[in-house]
Amino acid sequence: MVEIKRTSNSRRRKAADHFTEKVAQREALRIKGLKHKDETVWFGLGMFGIIGWAVAIPTLIGIALGLWIDRSWPTKYSWALMFLVVGVIIGCINAAYWVRKIRSRIIEED
Repeated sequence: MVEIKRTSNSRRRKAADHFTEKVAQREALRIKGLKHKDETVWFGLGMFGIIGWAVAIPTLIGIALGLWIDRSWPTKYSWALMFLVVGVIIGCINAAYWVRKIRSRIIEED
């Protein structure tokens, strides 16, 4: 005769607690999704655009300023390259600011 092994109460309780925890996590995720129902894929792509422009604009301004200085006062150093680097650095700082701002807003909502 085959003996049926029964699981212990503690193991059953642990499995039930794990299941309850998973259901609670899914429900919290569903509620969060209902709060952000208007934020679609286009919203996410728009955020990529904001971050991209936050880097691109200072970079382009730096290049334009460097080219103007190179044409106005010719030297052996390329001001366009120097201001390109400065523009990228300023743009990255600007992008980090935007990411931090949006991240803090998301954390506050949770």
